Formats: sequence, C-alpha cells, structure tokens
Amino acid sequence: MIKKNIVTISLVFFLTSCGFTPIYLKNNDISFSIEQINFSGDRELNNFLRTNLNQYKNKEVNRKIYIEAKSEYSKIILSKDGAGEVTNYQLEAEVIFLIKSNNKEIKITENKIMKSMADKFEETKYEKSTKQGFASSITYKLISELIIN
Repeated sequence: MIKKNIVTISLVFFLTSCGFTPIYLKNNDISFSIEQINFSGDRELNNFLRTNLNQYKNKEVNRKIYIEAKSEYSKIILSKDGAGEVTNYQLEAEVIFLIKSNNKEIKITENKIMKSMADKFEETKYEKSTKQGFASSITYKLISELIIN
C-alpha cells in the first residue's frame, strides 16, 4: 500500500514538471507588422487566412512586411465503392506566399483524407471546418518562418 502511494506521488511529480509547452502557444518575439496582404485563389480559404493574419497587422515595429498570397484548394476523389459512390476524398490546400521585402517565396501545403458522408450538408460543414483548420496551420507556419527570418 505504501509502495503504491509512493509510486503514484512520484509519477505526479515527474509528469507535472516535464516542461512541455506547445510550439505555437505564444509568439512573443514578433518583431514585424504585416502591412498589406493581397490574396488570389480560393476565396473561402483566403477569408480564413485573412482573419488569422489580421492579428499581426499594424504593430508598432520598424519591420513592415508586404505579402502576396496565392491559394489553391482541391478535393480529390481517392476511392469509390462497387456501386461507383465516392468513399474517400483527399482535401488539399496549398498557399504560396511571396514576401515582397526580400523577394522570398514560402510554399505551405496541408492535406487530409476525408471519408464521404451520407449527409451532404454535414460533409460540407466538415469540409469548411477542415479548411479553417488548414488556414490556422498555414498561418502558424508562415508566422514561424517570418520570425526566423
């Protein structure tokens, strides 16, 4: 009984002080401001990206960044069943950012396999949610690249 309590207490101490923090929790060392972003491509994905990137606009710093973004989104049929009904899709989003200040091109691609749903409304809703997740992931990757450079 005493050994069990000692092991439990030891595990609690070791696991609570492991020092894990998510990579994208806080980017406190942001030393730039995104002044202007010109989007072309998939409108819905661009709207999600614009919403995510707006928090990095108009900061009081010396380094101003101007970006052109070209996005592509595709829903590719991966497999069909015996009756010819689609069973799996691959959702893919690709965004190419051109940073005008240093003429650097950053290409970010996200993809996910999605099963077909019987309820097409729910499938569309799920696809929109996936696009929003893609936009968040792409935003974090872009900001990480901009912090490094």
